[in-house]
Amino acid sequence: MSNLLQLASGGTTCLSDELLKWRSEFPILEKTVYLISHSLGAMPKATYGRLHEYADAWATRGVRAWAEGWWDMPVTVGDEVAPIIGADPGTVVMHQNVSVCQSLVISCLEPTPQRNKIVYSELNFPSVMYVYEAHARDGKLRIEIVKSDDGITVPLERMLAAIDETTLLVPFSHVLFKSAFLQDAKAIIDRAHEVGAMVVLDTYQSAGTVPFSVKDLNVDFATGGSVKWLCGGPGAGYLYVRPDLQNVLEPKTTGWMAHEAPFAFKTELRYASNITRFLHGSPAIPALYAAESGYKIINEIGVEKIRQKSMRQTDYLINLAEEAGFKVTSPKDVRRRGGTVTVAHEHAAAIAKELIRREFIIDYRPGAGIRISPHFYTTDNELELVIKEMKKIGDSESYREHETAGAAF
Repeated sequence: MSNLLQLASGGTTCLSDELLKWRSEFPILEKTVYLISHSLGAMPKATYGRLHEYADAWATRGVRAWAEGWWDMPVTVGDEVAPIIGADPGTVVMHQNVSVCQSLVISCLEPTPQRNKIVYSELNFPSVMYVYEAHARDGKLRIEIVKSDDGITVPLERMLAAIDETTLLVPFSHVLFKSAFLQDAKAIIDRAHEVGAMVVLDTYQSAGTVPFSVKDLNVDFATGGSVKWLCGGPGAGYLYVRPDLQNVLEPKTTGWMAHEAPFAFKTELRYASNITRFLHGSPAIPALYAAESGYKIINEIGVEKIRQKSMRQTDYLINLAEEAGFKVTSPKDVRRRGGTVTVAHEHAAAIAKELIRREFIIDYRPGAGIRISPHFYTTDNELELVIKEMKKIGDSESYREHETAGAAF
């Protein structure tokens, strides 16, 4: 593997790429060809220190650590996410994951017989769909699922047509997890507002690799997590709430952190008058410590620079894959594609597992193929190597033993 890694980090294209200076900040890049930032971004080495700081605070300050920063972290860490998604300070709070955030949003809204429809596509992330299916069990909500013709894209006109005067909420993904199809968020949000509906924009697969502004989009809510392109690890989801909604909505998914005076321990809930009313119980402090290092790097580089490199490398990856005889299932138009390229093969699941065994870290999704994601720390050589390795495996019998075993991740 050492020879392979020397090849991965070499080459003339690497020398002209200013973002490659960040490679040394990510330990896993020394051991693998890591092309899975759509699933779990590489860990910054600074995260070791941050988690040590958490342990030291607990060990030496004990309960005092709450008053010395822990209690405020859902907001202070949210303020570090804010510039990545084009939000203002005081409009983002941290939660454990997107499922919790989606549940919190729907708990704010009251369906009526005249306005009770939830609209999303069949290519939405399943966990999000489960949330709304569960809330619809009492019969007060109805769900309209917009169909995809190809399992890769969602026709915009079909999505817009489904949003009408009976629509309460549209929870949709900015970039689809399976295919990296980049949806027209502005058109969907404008249509929802035109008919009096609200929108939750799921930015999990766009934040950190596709530039956007929740303010410019005028989105009601946005949610995502730190696991992927933000290189922040699991357990640190975020929720943006548009400022004019913060004193209007009253979440039913709630807890003592949403109270205006939580340490008064009153038995009656009086919501805070700011973004903290969208909190609930005690936060996952270790996850918030872990997440910050990734945010700092993304903010220092800037998402615009990351996107420019991503567009170039995903175009290059598509060309390499097609030249090798593979079918690319992601959108070819970079304006409609996030940071991932999906590559189809008859035996894609087995090839993916063999790639991982060989330290090429990717994954596989049914209906799309092998998902490959360069990030700002990726070299062009790594893209060349992964396609060459896929070709070797596909042309050999080495993947056969994995045929019925499926793929990791």
